[in-house]
Amino acid sequence: MNQPPANEAALRAIAKADTLIEAMGWIRRFRGKTTVIKLGGSLMDDTQSMHHILLDVIFMESVGMRPVIVHGGGPSINKAMEEAKIEPVWVKGRRVTDAKTLEIVEKVLAGEVNESLTAEIERLGGRAMNFNFKTTQVLFGEKLMLEEPGQAPIDLGFVGNVTRVDRQTIESMTYTEQIPVIPSMAIDENGQKYNVNADTAAMAVAESLGAEKLIYVSDVNGVRRDKDDPNSVIHSLTADEAEELIQSGVIVGGMIPKVEACLATLRRGVKKVHIVDGRLRHSLLLEIFTTAGVGTEIVARRDR
Repeated sequence: MNQPPANEAALRAIAKADTLIEAMGWIRRFRGKTTVIKLGGSLMDDTQSMHHILLDVIFMESVGMRPVIVHGGGPSINKAMEEAKIEPVWVKGRRVTDAKTLEIVEKVLAGEVNESLTAEIERLGGRAMNFNFKTTQVLFGEKLMLEEPGQAPIDLGFVGNVTRVDRQTIESMTYTEQIPVIPSMAIDENGQKYNVNADTAAMAVAESLGAEKLIYVSDVNGVRRDKDDPNSVIHSLTADEAEELIQSGVIVGGMIPKVEACLATLRRGVKKVHIVDGRLRHSLLLEIFTTAGVGTEIVARRDR
């Protein structure tokens, strides 16, 4: 039977319905599965991008996924340090954190940024719970000494690694349809607080929760064959292929530690790791719920 003619408005509605049908298979596949979303970089100061990212997270929860947010807050910390006339010191990409810097990190990262993300999710119609030192702490750790071959370990101050995640508390929130929002700070058994790299904090959370996915939301659109050409993004890589691209010099600069973090995450049992550009409107939904995706997906190996 021939289809009746459709006007322009009907055609737009049909296209939307087709998109929902394409998403349906992915929604069913990931229903009840945990996805850890790491937010960081310059995106944290991009109000419009964060608005759409948080809408995507709310949608994920609404269709039965269990999103968990782990965030940094570098730009906001830098601004607060500048106002306090404290010069930041970096060693191998990590912020040296003395007592005064730690005080600022806690105030900004575990306080202002953490609480503002939670409040914005609530304002947009979602339900969220912020985990910080004033509510419930879920990341526990120890002091990190930076190891360099042939050198004495470097003391970075109050910088730590996550050694334990309170899985039960985080999962109890996702079971009640709330989105956990976790800052990248940890505390040790003596009550000492530590500044933690947000990528590694997200990796620890994803491993502990047995997450289906870990998504790094940043300001790059994925791994590129040509670092200067955004249209050369590679949409799917195995761990071996990613290693080869690092060795051959295709993956260079700041993308190397990000991809190495992805590979370490896969080795810890997380099934898939994604790198997406949070500046692209609804990039999370496009990456998860469409066949082509918009970023780079890295898997341990391809299913045969």
